[in-house]
Amino acid sequence: MSHKIAVITGGSRGLGRNGALKLAEKGVDVILTWRGKEPEALETVKEIEALGARGVALQLNVSDSQAFPAFVDEVKKQLKAVWQRDSFDYLVNNAGTALHEPFISTTEAQFDELVNVHFKGPFFLTQLLLPLMVNGGSILNISSGLTRFSQPGSGAYAAMKGAMEVLTRYQAKELAARGIRVNILAPGAIETDFSDGRVRDNPQVNAFISSVTALGRPGVPDDIGKAIAMLLSEESGWITGQRIEASGGMFL
Repeated sequence: MSHKIAVITGGSRGLGRNGALKLAEKGVDVILTWRGKEPEALETVKEIEALGARGVALQLNVSDSQAFPAFVDEVKKQLKAVWQRDSFDYLVNNAGTALHEPFISTTEAQFDELVNVHFKGPFFLTQLLLPLMVNGGSILNISSGLTRFSQPGSGAYAAMKGAMEVLTRYQAKELAARGIRVNILAPGAIETDFSDGRVRDNPQVNAFISSVTALGRPGVPDDIGKAIAMLLSEESGWITGQRIEASGGMFL
């Protein structure tokens, strides 16, 4: 029986990397994308292979939709060369950037970058990859706890994630004819290098998050990687069109 194959954007670091490794532990092969740091991506591929799965790293800037057709062609080539297949099973739209800026001072350039990375990019990349996805496959978009609770300075970022949450429901409805499930995972505050490591490295931020989280601590990458693997798996086969928050109960 051949391995399932997942495509994970931004899979070379942070939550995407952890998701890739958790999938590899379950025997899922991974095509991951990286934007600026190839050594990180190649190291992640090595870790995937050490777990007994196969990995491929491809460069992609999700804010540049003009590059998507060439990327999709490269995915096709890799599927044929590495797996002797013309399709993959799972897509995780994970790649992202942070912005902490009050609404009143957010610039048009910052806004446009967020649109391209967090909404336009996943919208059109998914569209172009769908012909390569198996019927009965699964798509997982990544949102944020910030769509449910409001923290000053995150308005533009959270608004893009909110748009993805609405899109997820429409994708789930429209792709159901092919048996494709679509869900969106909303992490709470996680200890990674995201946003310059604020949650991980700032003791005050870390203590505040612990104080407003039911389970009493910020999340760690494993909390999200496990959720990614679970939601893509057949054990979650009757879950579609849902926003699932993995935040340890922040701001309940």
